[in-house]
This record gives sequence, structure tokens and C-alpha cells, in this order.
Amino acid sequence: MSRALAIVGVTASGKSALALAVARRLGEAEIISVDSMQVYREMDIGTDKPTAAVRAEVRHHLIDVADPSEDYSLTMFQQAARQARSEIADRGRVAVLVGGTGLYHRAVIDDLEIPGRYPEAAATLEGEPDNEALHRRLAELDPVAAARMEPTNRRRIVRALEVTMGSGRPFSSYGPGLSTYPPRDVVQIGLLLSRAEIDLRIEQRYHQQMAEGFLAEAEALASRQPPLSRTASQALGYKELLAHLNGQMSLAEAVALAVTRTRRFARRQERWFRRDPRIIWLDADAEVDALVGPVLSRCSSQFSGT
Repeated sequence: MSRALAIVGVTASGKSALALAVARRLGEAEIISVDSMQVYREMDIGTDKPTAAVRAEVRHHLIDVADPSEDYSLTMFQQAARQARSEIADRGRVAVLVGGTGLYHRAVIDDLEIPGRYPEAAATLEGEPDNEALHRRLAELDPVAAARMEPTNRRRIVRALEVTMGSGRPFSSYGPGLSTYPPRDVVQIGLLLSRAEIDLRIEQRYHQQMAEGFLAEAEALASRQPPLSRTASQALGYKELLAHLNGQMSLAEAVALAVTRTRRFARRQERWFRRDPRIIWLDADAEVDALVGPVLSRCSSQFSGT
């Protein structure tokens, strides 16, 4: 059995710091980032990537593997993560997966069956500007998938319709389904914080990122060629700063909107992860070093000998 641990939770809950502390304590661990935006090069400050010094100390995977002009897909991520886990196991080391991108996490943990791409269907759907109309159409074709998506989440709705129309098979029918949680060989630890604390941390982090040069990073991305892909340009924080740079709002409005949207995203993350009964939850109010022991004690049977 490969030795693997996953640390999950909402944005700004301290997952990366804990993963690093656990890896340091184990001494024979490598970290796999399960973040849909840390895959992109040049998107460092806004994705809160670990520093070069940290990555030199503990080997990280799935960071800086794609150009920002690329639409790095879930399938590509799953394949790369599968390979990383295999290589880590071959080295006799522990894989520590960390991130808050729920679907990517499930794709890696549960080896989900991911449907193919249907460009012609996707192109047809992109011509419809009304998100709610697209959601109604999905509700007719695949009510199960529609019930799992907010009417405003255009990207997910278009993808579900693309698959349903292109394959002739409901999007919700692929794999065992996200509502099933079979036993896996990965110990999953979740970090819990109050919503008030998460909201505060999100705002503080944006202000820190702005002080570190987030706007300059967004400016460089806005002027690059080839331009940002649709996926990269929708990243939280970047999307709002790019709108500011395009003259659509003031900088203060952009930051405030990014904070609001990220708080909403954190609520969705919380609901997603709380549905998984396999996750062992820990109070993240404690200092990081104080959490390492409880994490490793829950992995003791799998990590025996480390």
C-alpha cells in the first residue's frame, strides 16, 4: 500500500503550513499540490504558492507545470498526480496531498472517471450568454447534475452540457458519482475554523498579497503573449484585478470584490468537504506545530516505520 496523507479545508485555513510541518517531521515526504491554479507559472502571489526556499527544502509536485495560456484540464491534472504518487511510492516516501480544489481532490483520491472533450458542443454552448438559460437546459437533460451546480457557475454548467450533448450520456452518470465515498488508502485530515475567522484571514491575506506585489503580477499577466487562458483568467483575485486594469472598477472595488467572492468560495469548499465522511476533522485554531502530532497519530497504522 502506498503511504499517503491528504490535508484539506477551505482557503486560508492553514493547509499548506500544516502539510509542510508534517513533511518536515516525517523527513521522507513529498508534497503534491491539489490546487487548480498553482499549476500555472507566473501566477505566484495570487495563488499563494510556497516559496522557492520551501520547495527546495521539501519536494513539491504539480506546481508551475503549465503555461498560463493553457487550459490545464482536470484530466491532465489527474494523470500528473497519479504519476507523482506512483513515483513517490517507488522512492519509498510518503505523499502529502494538500489543497482546496474539491473536484481535483476527489479525482486524485477516488480516481474518478473523467469524461472526454467535445469541442463542437462546447463552441455551441459558449454562444449562449445567459447562464440561467444554460442551467435550465441542463436541468432538462441532466437534472441530477443541474441540482449539484449553482445557476451562476457558468464553467461547470457548460462543461456538464458539453459532455451530456457530446457523449449522449448524462454528465452525472460518469464514475461512481460524487455522492459515494468508498474506502481509500489515503488518510484525509480536514482543518476546521469558524467562518468569522476564515473571513478575517481571507481579507488579511489579500492585503498582504497586495503589499507583496499582486497588482504588478496581474499587470504582467495582462500584457503577456500568448494571453491568459480562460481558466487562468478566472482565478480568484486575478479576475478582479484584471477587471480593474481594464478600467471596469477601481482598485479598492476590485480587492473588495475579490474578498467577497473568495469568502463565498470558502463556503462552497466547506460544504463540499463536509459531505465526505472519510475526512477526520481537526480544530485549526491551534498552532501548526501542535497539530502535527494529532495528524501523525491518525496515520500511525499506515505510516508505521516512518
